[in-house]
Amino acid sequence: MAKPPLPASTAAQQVVDVLAAAGIRRCYTVPGESFLELSDAMELHPAITLVSTRHENGAGFMAEADAKLTGVPAVAAATRGPGAANLAVGVHTAMQDSTPMIVFLGQVETDNLGREAFQEVDLTAFYAPITKWATTVTRADRLAQTTAQAVRIATSGRPGPVAVAVPADLFGQVVEEPAALAGTVRQARPALGDDERDRLAGWLAAAERPVIIAGGGARWARDELVAAAEHFRAGVYSSFRRQDVFPNDHPLYLGHLGLGCPKPVLNALEEADAVLVVGSRLSEITTQTYRLPESGAPGSEPSVAQIDIDPAQVGAVTKVWLGAVADSGRALAALAQVPVEPQQRDWSRAHGAWVDTCTAPAGVFEHPGGLLHPWAVVETMRRLLPEDTVVTNDAGNFAAFLHRGWSYRAPATQLGPTSGAMGYAVPAAVAAKLAEPQRTVVAVVGDGGLLMTGQELETAARLGQRIVVVVFQNGLYGTIAMHQARELGRTAAVEISGPLDLAGYARGLGALGATATTPAELEKALRAALEADGPTLIDCRTDPDIISPETTLSELIEGHADRG
Repeated sequence: MAKPPLPASTAAQQVVDVLAAAGIRRCYTVPGESFLELSDAMELHPAITLVSTRHENGAGFMAEADAKLTGVPAVAAATRGPGAANLAVGVHTAMQDSTPMIVFLGQVETDNLGREAFQEVDLTAFYAPITKWATTVTRADRLAQTTAQAVRIATSGRPGPVAVAVPADLFGQVVEEPAALAGTVRQARPALGDDERDRLAGWLAAAERPVIIAGGGARWARDELVAAAEHFRAGVYSSFRRQDVFPNDHPLYLGHLGLGCPKPVLNALEEADAVLVVGSRLSEITTQTYRLPESGAPGSEPSVAQIDIDPAQVGAVTKVWLGAVADSGRALAALAQVPVEPQQRDWSRAHGAWVDTCTAPAGVFEHPGGLLHPWAVVETMRRLLPEDTVVTNDAGNFAAFLHRGWSYRAPATQLGPTSGAMGYAVPAAVAAKLAEPQRTVVAVVGDGGLLMTGQELETAARLGQRIVVVVFQNGLYGTIAMHQARELGRTAAVEISGPLDLAGYARGLGALGATATTPAELEKALRAALEADGPTLIDCRTDPDIISPETTLSELIEGHADRG
C-alpha cells in the first residue's frame, strides 16, 4: 500500500519548528523584506518570541548575550547587504566568545543571484571568516534540514555562530515535511581518558605551585572547577571577562587575566610549576600578549597542560606536555575524584594580591571638582546591588574599574565581549532580562559605547523591562586616549561633545533618566532604578583624567614628555 503524502507547510514554518524543537526560544531582528515569511512564522509560533530591535548591531549583541547566559542558541535575522553588514559585529563577537548563534540572512531572489541585484552581497563569503559555518540555501525543501545542521554545528565542539543565507523567494514556498532531521541530534561531550586523568592528577598533586586558568569553556562547570581546585589545592585564574567561572571571594582565587593586569597578580602564574588550562583558547588578552603561561625554560619539562572541547585549540598558543580533548565539566569532575594527597599550599599572599588591586583607594567618595571618581561608581553598585546581579560589560577603559571593583561571587553574572566590541552592554542587558526576567540586570557602559547602541533602550521600554544602565560619561574614547597619551604624548579625535544630557536622551526613548555628579546622587538614583517599573539610565559624570586604576591621563602625557 502506498504511503500517504507527508503534510505540506511553508519552508519558513518548517524552519521555525526545527528551531523550537531544539529549545531555541528567541529571535532578535530588524525586520526585512527578504525574510517576511520567516518573521511571520516566528511571530505565530507559541514557543518563539520575536524581538524587534532598533539596529541589527543590537540584534546581534542580544542574540550573543542570550546564548552566553543560557547556553542555548538564540537566532539573529537580518536582510541582505546593509542588514548583514550591521549584524556582523555581533556575529564576530559570538565567534571570538565561542557562543552558539543561528543567523538567518535574507538574500535577493534566486533568479537575481549573481547580478549585483538590489543590496546583493555574497553573504556566504562575507560571513565565512566570522562563523563556524556559512552557507547559502538554494532549495526550499532543504531549508529545514539545513537549519537542523546549523543547530548541530553551532552547539557541537567549540560552540559558535552559524550563518544561513536564504533567497527571499524560498521561505514562502510550500514544501513537504522532511522525513527525518538527523542533524538535530547533538554530539556527546567527550570525557577525559583514564590515562589522561591519572597523569594529570599525579602531575597536579606533585607540583609545588599548581594553578588553573579557567575560561568560557568552564562556564557551565563551576561546581566541578571548585571541587577540582580544592581537591588539588590549586590556585585559579579566570581568563579575560570570564570572572564568574570561579567565586572571586574563594581563597584559591588568584585574579582576572584581563587588560592591564597588575604585576603582583601575575606573580603566582609566572612562578607556577604546573599550569592547567581548562576551556580557554588563551586569547591575546588572557595570555598578556601571548607571554603567559610559559611552557618551561629551555631544556626543562614543559609545565602546561590543556583541556579543551576543540582539538584545534589544544597547544595552539603554547607548548603543552599533555593536551586532552574533553568537556571541561566531565574532565574536572573526573580529576576531582582521583585519590591523591597533594602538597600543602598557601595561596593567601597571591589571593591577597588580587584583593589589594580590588580595593578602592581612600578618598574616592570625596573626589573634588564636581565629578565622580570611577571607583565610587563601582563601589556604590557593589554596596547596593544583589550578589546575583547580571552585569553586562561594555568595552572601554571604565571597564577596568568594573573588572577590579565588582566581585563575581555568583555563577552566570558576567556578560562581556572578549572581542572588545563597543556597544555591547545595553543590548546584552535587554537579552539577559528576557532570558531571566526574575534577576536584576545592570548594563555598565561608557558614553562612547552608549551612543552606538543606546537606542535599544526603546526596546527595553517597549518590553517593559526593569533594567538599569549605568553610564560612565567622561567625554572621551578613553581607551584610545590612554594609548595616545602613553605612546604619543597627546590625543587626537577622542573627545566626545559633552557633557551630554544622557538622562534626557533616555527619557526620549521611553526610559527613565537620572544624572549623578556625587555619590549621594548616584545612590539615590540607583535605589530608585531598582524599584522602577521600566528601564532607567543613570548618567554618572566621571572625571576624564582618571583613565585607569593605576594612572591618570595627565600623568601619561607628562611621563611621555619626560621620556622625550
